[in-house]
Amino acid sequence: MFSPKKKKTYTPKEALPKIAAYCAYQERTQNEVRAKLLDYGLELDDAEEIIIRLTQEKLLDEERYAQSFVRGKYGLKRWGRRKIQQGLKAKGISDFCIRKGLQEIDPDQYYENLLHLLEKKNKTEGERNPMARRQKIQYFLQSKGYELDIIQDAWKELGL
Repeated sequence: MFSPKKKKTYTPKEALPKIAAYCAYQERTQNEVRAKLLDYGLELDDAEEIIIRLTQEKLLDEERYAQSFVRGKYGLKRWGRRKIQQGLKAKGISDFCIRKGLQEIDPDQYYENLLHLLEKKNKTEGERNPMARRQKIQYFLQSKGYELDIIQDAWKELGL
């Protein structure tokens, strides 16, 4: 019979270097770190103290996390502002940090990303009816997080 593996619990002193390494590996949110610490078997008060210490030591910085998240999502995945904002809100990031993170977006590069997605989707969209085709492409771009006014500007620029 299979028996579940007993999880090791850590004292706050043992958990600190482990969680510091976890934070050093890549940017983390306070919620991610809190969940990991509770998973280590720590009490909430101990977890909060460790989070404060990590923040003071600059190992945990939600503003930096938001900036990194924005660069990755808009640069690599070509997400729009709205989808990025929703992603950060879902991670429990404050509105202040979200605004700081969104400042990482270069407006020219953002528009280039939109044009690229529009051209690519226009080539692959199988719909023949021009109105339905336009609507499908527009829904796709909105699902990527782009704002309707910018999408319409891109349509006009490409003459589609």
